[in-house]
Amino acid sequence: MKILHLDSNHPLLINQLSDLGFENIEDYSSTKAEIQKIIHNYDGIVIRSRFKIDKQFIDSAKKLKFIARVGAGLESIDCEYAESKNIKLIAAPEGNRNAVGEHSLGMLLSLFNKMNKADREIRQGKWLREDNRGLELDGKIVGLIGYGNMGKSFAKKLRGFDVEVICFDIKENVGDENCKQVSLIELQEKADVLSLHTPFNELSHNMINKDFINSFSKPFWLINTARGTAVVTEDLVIGLKSGQILGAGLDVLEYEKLSFENLFENNSLPKAFEYLIQSENVLLSPHVAGWTVESKIKLAQTIVDKIKANFC
Repeated sequence: MKILHLDSNHPLLINQLSDLGFENIEDYSSTKAEIQKIIHNYDGIVIRSRFKIDKQFIDSAKKLKFIARVGAGLESIDCEYAESKNIKLIAAPEGNRNAVGEHSLGMLLSLFNKMNKADREIRQGKWLREDNRGLELDGKIVGLIGYGNMGKSFAKKLRGFDVEVICFDIKENVGDENCKQVSLIELQEKADVLSLHTPFNELSHNMINKDFINSFSKPFWLINTARGTAVVTEDLVIGLKSGQILGAGLDVLEYEKLSFENLFENNSLPKAFEYLIQSENVLLSPHVAGWTVESKIKLAQTIVDKIKANFC
């Protein structure tokens, strides 16, 4: 079987697939149109998020048996159409769930203790102790929306704190010893912290909007390590200005390109984003929650293991 690799990944991925007898071809620079002209020669594709694999592309892939994405989600692929062509879809949420859980916790603790603000001030020669008095996580209620691999990882990290962890998920009976599943209404009544762990889909798109934010019974902190399109940035800013949102840790932004590699193509920044980058109670990172040295290895290994299980 011939596999076309469209993004660079950890070397173990190609090395182990070669040991299993697969022929591996790397093409990290050709355009989508150029790839589409040759894709009929390949049995498998390994991709991160370089471009969207749509119906037209799939129709050109006459021999394709699988599409493997070295990441958690499959939103860049027309999954329904691919599956109708008997193409196996492979993702690797197990590979970076620990990294996302740790990053979520790190963002929350940094916000509570004003670490980004204090760091900037000290670099400017300011030593403001009272202004940087922090909050403790103990006694808080942490609400998760989405309780799959990422949500469960974050809940596990929270076991070391005296917190109540609750979650809302469209699937039934997903709660466990680390987290109690509740209705969305109950979550909005109780949560001091809201952390998003939803995949990209119609339900999560623009989910955190003005009405949703105002449905919380008390001001809350927001953590988003899922997808940027889950949050309407303008409504988030309104919530921050009003105090309904006490602070936000955002690893993802709705302005990101599909590949997640770029934010803006020019220097014209939306006003809402300008507010975020100037806010002392907002912490930003460039879509790296699942982007650790260790997760790069684990993501690649997960893809190898799943290809091996299905095609060897």
